[in-house]
Amino acid sequence: MQSGYRYRIASVLGTILLTLFSVLLVNQPTVQTTVTTLVPVIRRLPAIVLADGELQLALVTTVAVVLGSLVPLFKPRPRRILDTILFAQKRILVAGATLAGIGYFDYTYRLPRSTLALSILGLLVVLPVWFVAIRRRPTGRERAVIIGDDPEEIADVLDAIDIPVIGYVSPPSPYYSEREDTVVSTPTVADGSGNTLLQNLDCLGGLSRLDEVLVEYDIDTAILAFAQPDRAEFFGALDTCYEHGVDARVHRDHTNDVLTRYSSSDEKIVDIDLEPWDWQDYVFKRLFDVLFAGVGLLLLAPVVLAVAVAIKLDSAGPVFYSQKRTAEFGETFEIYKFRSMVTDAEAETGATISEEDAGGFDPRVTKVGRFLRQTHLDEIPQLWSILVGDMSVVGPRPERPELDADIRIGVVEWRKRWFVKPGLTGLAQINGATGHRPAEKLRYDVEYIQRQSFWFDVKIVLRQVWSVLTDLRRVGDD
Repeated sequence: MQSGYRYRIASVLGTILLTLFSVLLVNQPTVQTTVTTLVPVIRRLPAIVLADGELQLALVTTVAVVLGSLVPLFKPRPRRILDTILFAQKRILVAGATLAGIGYFDYTYRLPRSTLALSILGLLVVLPVWFVAIRRRPTGRERAVIIGDDPEEIADVLDAIDIPVIGYVSPPSPYYSEREDTVVSTPTVADGSGNTLLQNLDCLGGLSRLDEVLVEYDIDTAILAFAQPDRAEFFGALDTCYEHGVDARVHRDHTNDVLTRYSSSDEKIVDIDLEPWDWQDYVFKRLFDVLFAGVGLLLLAPVVLAVAVAIKLDSAGPVFYSQKRTAEFGETFEIYKFRSMVTDAEAETGATISEEDAGGFDPRVTKVGRFLRQTHLDEIPQLWSILVGDMSVVGPRPERPELDADIRIGVVEWRKRWFVKPGLTGLAQINGATGHRPAEKLRYDVEYIQRQSFWFDVKIVLRQVWSVLTDLRRVGDD
């Protein structure tokens, strides 16, 4: 059995056994009596000993909650000792809070507070020690694999890398061999002598086998070499590398579309500085999006009705209008807003006013539309896009595909914004950076991607809400 699987089995079994041992130990009458008598904080709690069915239900519930909280640690990813300890303790505290919440809502397992407190305290010590003991260590012989479909970039990687490359993984490629009528299924690169640079490098399979390759060959490093690193294949390979604890890197000459950190000016192969969130973080962010959009639509329902009536009375045409915007990986989705311009305004003039130019004058903007833009009320329908998952509350503001294409001509790193789901607001918006200053906007968007967290999102939302309230007060004063 390969090391990745051994680590997963050891981490899960160790968590189960140590959790069972912790609860059973503190459930002993002697421990309960001693602790609730001598320990200053816990001695206020009654000494309760569970038995039979109550004990079994408590054990099952506690193990299930602890396992769920520690899922990120079951990935065979190399971590420093201190990082392992702190991350494990963080997840154990989450488990403790979850168990306390279950007890608060009077779930029938009724884990006594003294047992809960002592069990969590014990797990805060023993589980980090266990994960440190089994953590993945360097094998002493670093092994690399190349993942990609760009022959020129693969050639650059082979020329620059100084660790053994055991092979490459590639999707079917549109590149042609020497026979122009024959499409090859894997990339081939010819040097000046006509020899194939990859002829001595094994093709380990397509992207569908990437999981198996990383585990079977015990890979430490993967170098990504895609012709278009803004598409699903790149992001899927990147996520798989992190899932298996494999360092993902890229040639420094091909970093325009990815986030990297140069550790030294001489390195030609650099780390990709983007770590997908743990599944709990994704869940929290998605729950926040759903709650924000759902509550917003519910509370603003009277406003929506009033705005719809005002638009119909002000000018002929529909209440809403839709427009394609760029999403993750360069895909597109429909965004909805209240109509603030005369019908078919863009078709008549061949021009489009940016949503961020609310303060400017445009004859196509209706009287009601001007008020909607100044108060940001025209953005309310985008809560629906958040609710269905096309957007997030916080993220880079999505642009029109044609505007994205124009900006990329002058700002080659613009596609870095596609690493995350677009948002209703973002770090660029609260700092006043618009699409008219794409380089500045990109700088804020990249900073958000690198710093993103649930609490960072909350701070951005609070600042945006304050900004909207300030604009509403200003409009009221006028």
